[in-house]
Amino acid sequence: MSRLKELRKERGLTQLQMQFLTGIDQSDYSKIENGKRYYTFEQCKRIALALDTSMDYLAELTDEKVPYPRKEK
Repeated sequence: MSRLKELRKERGLTQLQMQFLTGIDQSDYSKIENGKRYYTFEQCKRIALALDTSMDYLAELTDEKVPYPRKEK
């Protein structure tokens, strides 16, 4: 989960700001970031969107931080 903390800090965000961006309680987010809790698919998706990265990067399946092209809404 070090990538999660690294990305958050690179973006200049606090855990409390991540709570507002993702809807994940700050204490739960802290546990996820510190490897004491796993996130769900939906939480991973929200975190990836908030940090402008891919879910694959968060899961350490790629070293590319840049997200894939996203569909327009």
